[in-house]
Amino acid sequence: MLGICRGRRKFLAASLTLLFVPAITWIYLFAGSFEENDGKPVSLSPLESQPHSPRYTASSQRERESLEVRMREVEEENRALRKQLSLAQSRSPSHRRGNHSKTYSMEEGTGDSESLRAGIVAGNSSECGQQPAVEKCETIHVAIVCAGYNASRDVVTLVKSVLFHRRNPLHFHLIADAIAKQILATLFQTWMVPAVRIDFYDADELKSEVSWIPNKHYSGIYGLMKLVLTKTLPSNLERVIVLDTDITFATDIAELWAVFHKFKGQQVLGLVENQSDWYLGNLWKNHRPWPALGRGYNTGVILLLLDKLRKMKWEQMWRLTAERELMSMLSTSLADQDIFNAVIKQNPFLVYQLPCFWNVQLSDHTRSEQCYRDVSDLKVIHWNSPKKLRVKNKHVEFFRNLYLTFLEYDGNLLRRELFGCPSEADINSENLQKQLSELDEDDMCYEFRRERFTVHRTHLYFLHYEYEHASEDTDVTLVAQLSMDRLQMLEAICKHWEGPISLALYLSDAEAQQFLRYAQGSEVLMSRRNVGYHIVYKEGQFYPVNLLRNVAMKHISTPYMFLSDIDFLPMYGLYEYLRKSVIQLDLANTKKALIVPAFETLRYRLSFPKSKAELLSMLDMGTLFTFRYHVWTKGHAPTNFAKWRTATTPYRVEWEADFEPYVVVRQDCPEYDRRFVGFGWNKVAHIMELDAQEYEFIVLPNAYMIHMPHAPSFDITKFRSNKQYRICLKTLKEEFQQDMSRRYGFAALKYLTAENNS
Repeated sequence: MLGICRGRRKFLAASLTLLFVPAITWIYLFAGSFEENDGKPVSLSPLESQPHSPRYTASSQRERESLEVRMREVEEENRALRKQLSLAQSRSPSHRRGNHSKTYSMEEGTGDSESLRAGIVAGNSSECGQQPAVEKCETIHVAIVCAGYNASRDVVTLVKSVLFHRRNPLHFHLIADAIAKQILATLFQTWMVPAVRIDFYDADELKSEVSWIPNKHYSGIYGLMKLVLTKTLPSNLERVIVLDTDITFATDIAELWAVFHKFKGQQVLGLVENQSDWYLGNLWKNHRPWPALGRGYNTGVILLLLDKLRKMKWEQMWRLTAERELMSMLSTSLADQDIFNAVIKQNPFLVYQLPCFWNVQLSDHTRSEQCYRDVSDLKVIHWNSPKKLRVKNKHVEFFRNLYLTFLEYDGNLLRRELFGCPSEADINSENLQKQLSELDEDDMCYEFRRERFTVHRTHLYFLHYEYEHASEDTDVTLVAQLSMDRLQMLEAICKHWEGPISLALYLSDAEAQQFLRYAQGSEVLMSRRNVGYHIVYKEGQFYPVNLLRNVAMKHISTPYMFLSDIDFLPMYGLYEYLRKSVIQLDLANTKKALIVPAFETLRYRLSFPKSKAELLSMLDMGTLFTFRYHVWTKGHAPTNFAKWRTATTPYRVEWEADFEPYVVVRQDCPEYDRRFVGFGWNKVAHIMELDAQEYEFIVLPNAYMIHMPHAPSFDITKFRSNKQYRICLKTLKEEFQQDMSRRYGFAALKYLTAENNS
């Protein structure tokens, strides 16, 4: 690799310097003492034509003294060089080959001579020797401003790349709006990564601090909030790494943290030079950027010495600068970056110039190619363009693949312990360990029981979500769950149901990205903003069907919900019909479960009935059947389809064993029992608990839904072929009934007798 070759060339050059510099110096020093054959000294200068003159004697003496001083300096440099070479030789080959094993920064190989020259001018030239290593268990603090749904997805990829390489405890300081906080708080709570702490700061409360600054950048008002971190972050926090959400790390973040040790004097900001001509003002005619020092600096990656910034009255400094520049500039084009650069222009001593590999910028007009020649040069890549992965860059395919690696990386693999570093006590983790320790690993149903306590990483609102509350409190959300093999049902359901939808999707990290591409490529799905997609990441051996239902139920915005399944299409107009039924049957003040009768077809292509009369005709012709008529009649038999055929008003039915209808209930209904995973008894148990809580079951006379055919799921195949699976399901069912008896007393005994009689 080129990185290795350059390292060897540096080593060889240093060795040659070590050998030849002293020799040349000594030759030069004693040249005046060498005599020719006639005994006269060799002339060192054309001016020295009179060697015995007083002028020659004084000049020669001064030169000799000067050369002696220089010789001593060279000897000192050689000693330092020998020390550096011995350190380089003692390093392992793996350390020289890549970045992943480093815990400190050597700051080599920027490949940007202009940047290096600028660094020397500013007093920031790279220093020889090893940087102080970051302590093994030293906490690294990272601040990120994040707002909205899309930025929350970007943060996850950034965090994955940091976690992948890290060897230190991390403390993330997230300045987030209400949306991002809800998403990321749930994500980190369910991710349960050891030695990671998360603190949130309300971005909406900070708006007043920066809202007076007009900003044209696509990041909006949130793009200005890095300016107020000295006020926002805890007063005892001394230093922090600030990152944009579109950053990907290719090395241990501890290397960047170690660079703080290189700050000198009044340097309080660590920044990489801007890698485009933006601040030079020559991108187009009449382009007038904010003032900047040279090419300016990019604020996608910032090292902040917070304690010194506070002492310097940073708040007052940037505000005065912004007010002055806005008088002529009128607005910022690059948000906080413009103001940071204007401050640095007036106060160049504030900045420590980071080598360019700490922020390889991938905008369309980037000069970043001058920064890297090999993979080993890359430490941080930055998609600093509104076009993101669609930018034009010579090596964009490589950068895209690096980014996609973390985008689709299994986040569960990042739950690794940091050995030797004590983690903060986490009550949720401790409770989980306690529950798992109480399970008997020799129990033949251990895997089933364990699944009940598995914490699945959950990303709420994976896509943009908008919901406008209806004027009447009668709105109903369709609730369902699915995996990748049912994705094709989404468009059809959206066409049949115009109301809000809450979906829990059980996907791997890679499948989540496939879903994202599918959804973004669908006009039907993109036209619907009232669909909440909640990703529950795959883990364990079973499909956690009831956990998925609970996730979808918990995150609805309406007072009522229609508990459905993804392979059912509701009749056209069902949404409005259910809203009217909610009022008619006074669901707000009574415990009722409104039953939507379920039918099925065996045909993959069906002319969907547009009315009850048309559906009855199809039933009579054998095109449709009552749901599970052939294999599980008692699951829906209590609906009383014979009565439904002629009913014109809602009618009540009684609970019976194995009843599992699809119902409309209030938002406060009980959750599904998580002990039931995969196939079998997951809905039956829920309906039983509704009955135990004295819900009335009311069948709606003009409502229906139709199950569409599909290949059997993996879980039903396992249920049918695996005897132990069926035995464990029976065991769990009996335990659930016993729990019901304990919770609901004598009334719950009927479930045991009903089961025995069925």
